[in-house]
Amino acid sequence: MITEDQSATISFLNDALPQDGQPVEVIETHISRIFLAGDRAYKMKRAVKLPYADFSSAEKRLATCRKEVELNTPTAPGIYLGVRTITLEKDGGLALDGQGTLHDALVEMRRFDQSLLLDHIATSGGLTSSMMTSLARAIVGFHRLAPVVSANGGAVSMAAVLKVNKAGFATSHVFSAKEIEELTGAFERHLARLAQLLDRRGLAGKVRRCHGDLHLRNIFLLDGEPCLFDCIEFNDQIATTDILYDLAFLLMDLWHRGHPEFANLVMNRYLDETDEDDGFAALPFFIAVRAAVRAHVIATQAEDAGDRAAMLTDEARSYFQLARSLLHRVPGQLVALGGLSGSGKTTLAEVLASRIGLAPGARIIESDRIRKAMHGVPAETRLPKAAYRPEVSTKVYQEMAWRARLILAEGNSAVADAVFDKPVHRRMIEEAAEEGHHPFSAFWLEADPALLWQRVAARIGSPSDATVDILAHQLAHETGDVAWPRLDATQPAERLAEEIMLRIKVKVLEPIPCQPADCSS
Repeated sequence: MITEDQSATISFLNDALPQDGQPVEVIETHISRIFLAGDRAYKMKRAVKLPYADFSSAEKRLATCRKEVELNTPTAPGIYLGVRTITLEKDGGLALDGQGTLHDALVEMRRFDQSLLLDHIATSGGLTSSMMTSLARAIVGFHRLAPVVSANGGAVSMAAVLKVNKAGFATSHVFSAKEIEELTGAFERHLARLAQLLDRRGLAGKVRRCHGDLHLRNIFLLDGEPCLFDCIEFNDQIATTDILYDLAFLLMDLWHRGHPEFANLVMNRYLDETDEDDGFAALPFFIAVRAAVRAHVIATQAEDAGDRAAMLTDEARSYFQLARSLLHRVPGQLVALGGLSGSGKTTLAEVLASRIGLAPGARIIESDRIRKAMHGVPAETRLPKAAYRPEVSTKVYQEMAWRARLILAEGNSAVADAVFDKPVHRRMIEEAAEEGHHPFSAFWLEADPALLWQRVAARIGSPSDATVDILAHQLAHETGDVAWPRLDATQPAERLAEEIMLRIKVKVLEPIPCQPADCSS
């Protein structure tokens, strides 16, 4: 409800803000009003007091505005311009930055084209792999600077989120009591299974003051680069999470919008640049929690939505179903892709990985990226010939096998991408799956040397350092008896991925087993 004081403020702003000959446009949200005036946007907090946000006094609204500018300026330079005050003057009138007493406050921002928001770009089909790679790196940079709030375990904070979710579902009639009870129970059992992992991550400083609202609508392109903005500034507790739970909001948004390949790509690029692989096993759970939050928030909105109620109900149910589908166990498996340089292994791996396992899909173990990481350089940096000596390559393949073992041991899936031209290297990756009796599939991509030559010569900005000379060396040496099924590398990656999915073992969804105390018999 608009208070009397803020009604007067709205009228004042409609006249006082610079308009450039156009009327002021007002966008309403549940906790803010945004005034679009000329080349500026001004955000005013609603005079409300909610369980998660207290804007009940002008002083509190001013403090929150200052905090919003402070937190968002580093990630969106040039957008957050400062805080403006609205003062009550001696004559009883209102003024911008006047001499009177504080009446309200505004965040002043530089207005930007709304088509640059990533949710608009996603809707228009404009998302690209390079954009997602840049976005992953931006989030990595943000999380590295995010302050560690405490060394407490992470399971307690996630239990608090589940408690809020349970209460949130009770605020609407969209879901039955049985549905809510089953989902809540599945969440609690899943959390119990992950509790030690989450606590270890908390003790390792992975619980930080994060963005808190990291979805596509809160990311925009600034000079062509993805920038994060509009983080949660009004509640430190909500924004204090495991950094992978922060990332999970974006992964969930991409997955739910029908872009699983980009969700998988962002996840893999993020993990490539960090030491967060230990948290990979928790990502399906984190994504499920994020989906559940969206489900109950939208379900509550549907209660009083009038003509829009049916649409919102369907949307809430789609998020609910996503959350429910992720609270299962899918047996982990390892898929290896081999072939000479230019055969399209990496492209195929990126298409295939999102189709294996639960969201966000399989972890890609890529030899080129591992080699670059071992030498401490970015993936696009070209290494000297010495980095490709046989003994170095052996270490790369050993590292790939070691990573595969760890991923499989946690019940997760991986796609291993390398040339695998030597029998000993193929045997290493096979043994990684055999030791734990995990499902393993391997495929060899082959094509005419002329096509391989053409592809390698045309590469730009790839993690692979392979040149036509290296390809010539590969072609001149025997690969041994490759027993892996062969695929026609001239086929599109989408078609090859479909063929592989038909050949590998079909995933079987298994409910998370209940704990003894939860079982009725």
